[in-house]
Amino acid sequence: MNKWMKSGLGAALAVAMLAGSGNAAFAAEDFENKELSIAVFEGGFGSDYWYSVVDAFEQAYPGVKVDMQISPTIADTIRPQIAAGNTPDFLVLNGTSYSVISQLITEHGLMDITDVFEGNAIGSEEALKDQIVGGLLTSGTCSPYGDGKIYQAPLNGAPTGLIYDKNLFEKNGWEVPVTWDQFFELGDKAKEQGIALFTYQGIYPNYLANILLPSIESAVGEEGFKKITSYQEGSVKDSAALDVLKDFEKIAKDGYMLDGTVALNHTQAQQEQLMDKALFIPCGTWIESEMADAPRADGYEFAMAPSLVQKEGDTRYLAVAMETMSIPQAAKNPELAKEFLRFLYTDDSVKLFGEKANAVLATKTATEMVKDSISESMYNMYQVFNEDGVVAVVPAFDTQAQGSKIDLTSELWNPAGDVVNGNMTAEDWADSIENAFAQIRSELDAAK
Repeated sequence: MNKWMKSGLGAALAVAMLAGSGNAAFAAEDFENKELSIAVFEGGFGSDYWYSVVDAFEQAYPGVKVDMQISPTIADTIRPQIAAGNTPDFLVLNGTSYSVISQLITEHGLMDITDVFEGNAIGSEEALKDQIVGGLLTSGTCSPYGDGKIYQAPLNGAPTGLIYDKNLFEKNGWEVPVTWDQFFELGDKAKEQGIALFTYQGIYPNYLANILLPSIESAVGEEGFKKITSYQEGSVKDSAALDVLKDFEKIAKDGYMLDGTVALNHTQAQQEQLMDKALFIPCGTWIESEMADAPRADGYEFAMAPSLVQKEGDTRYLAVAMETMSIPQAAKNPELAKEFLRFLYTDDSVKLFGEKANAVLATKTATEMVKDSISESMYNMYQVFNEDGVVAVVPAFDTQAQGSKIDLTSELWNPAGDVVNGNMTAEDWADSIENAFAQIRSELDAAK
């Protein structure tokens, strides 16, 4: 990992860490095996941070060597490795690669890493868990079995919602909608200027989860939402969740959807929104880095709004997207992998994440710590957490039975394209989800 050694960054960072830590955790001799293998999905955060932090780790732990595989197609690389019993020690798999983690969760193939967070942070007498953004470690993503134990660690806790052009709204004197009714009223104003109200990443409809799940939770309440995430019968079709699906249907039926949306991939749809061809697109803060080199309307400025609610005064839920890290049960060097995980939460790593990835790591002090490193737009998008009445959530469904034949993500979101094309109604969509839930319940019962 020599990409950043030439600049001296790795060495400088290591010295700073060693000087501030004052503990023996940096002794490579503490680990029987000094070679750590990691696999990283190269997505919107890029690769610079990972090369930098790996170099810093090697410098801080003399004698340790990190073998990193990093690629946008990392899942294709490591699946055969795992099958052959050559499982990496540490995984950062998100986006299209997350299916590997989903399978490992189903098979109980991830290591319990609760001890990492119960123990002290590096260079601190405070438990690491107390430094992590609230709600992340207890979410169904990090604690997928509901047993109070942690199996995935949050890399970041990025707010997701409705991305819009702040400059366009200010120029037209438009207010950001809170309710679905206000959303459609704004859509009528946008139509007068030849602008669509909404688009989404049509080929990857799971992006819709960023706005529809929080809107559904607001509509049905926490108890009703728990029924949905535990696959209970009638939880979608016989609840206010159906109203939210009907609201989505209205976007298409009443001409508020950008033409051709269902045929667009994520970057194509985001490009259209950047050109002010649509007011809103569902996404997270990573959109700025992902579209850094893309053309855009003059004066475009990223901004984010929480998901929509049925009526004023309803709780406004904000979905938090986590890129996660984990250690497989089959890891050959789990203790060094745990130390690497602790290392990633140090202040210096947090600062690197801001500098190299234009992103905010999942610690409570990270946003202010990297304020001068990240863009103003990125900083402003994180301020959505501070809006009145906004509650951050990490929507997650209960673990399915091992070997389940149901791809839940596909079952939930793939019908959206048929709804947009007029081949399926909101009621049909709800029926489709209920049928998938019934199959999941049957598989869970059979596994007991």
